[in-house]
Amino acid sequence: APKKAKRRAGEERSQIQEYKEAFTIIDQNRDGIISKDDLRDVLASMGQLNVKNEELEAMIKEASGPINFTVFLTMFGEKLKGADPEDVIVSAFKVLDPEGTGFIKKQFLEELLTTQCDRFSAEEMKNLWAAFPPDVAGNVDYKNICYVITHGEEKEE
Repeated sequence: APKKAKRRAGEERSQIQEYKEAFTIIDQNRDGIISKDDLRDVLASMGQLNVKNEELEAMIKEASGPINFTVFLTMFGEKLKGADPEDVIVSAFKVLDPEGTGFIKKQFLEELLTTQCDRFSAEEMKNLWAAFPPDVAGNVDYKNICYVITHGEEKEE
């Protein structure tokens, strides 16, 4: 049993590190607080250029006060409680798919994965595209990627 507890603590630490990286990306001006401007800038960097002020204010108001890292962690913890890991990963991809097509462009995904957070190497990108080849239009089926990440082998057609 102690081995399981140690592994769980390690997993929680790595998950917190991932949240810290996400927080750092969103905190565009690096002042330790996520503001409306930070949200606007990070959404613009993902191609969402015409986000209304009201929408940004509504996002900020989900917190009880200024959104520092601790508040950010609490907000995510509340949203993820009891969530299926596959649903969580699909939800993350859906942020990059505002039309809800189930696909994102290979070029866009590759740019994100090679320039943000834990950057993918050329070899890792090659392996990703070998495992999940885009269609002829350059679209990647992210739901399939999520399924394989959480369940192992590709599902039978």
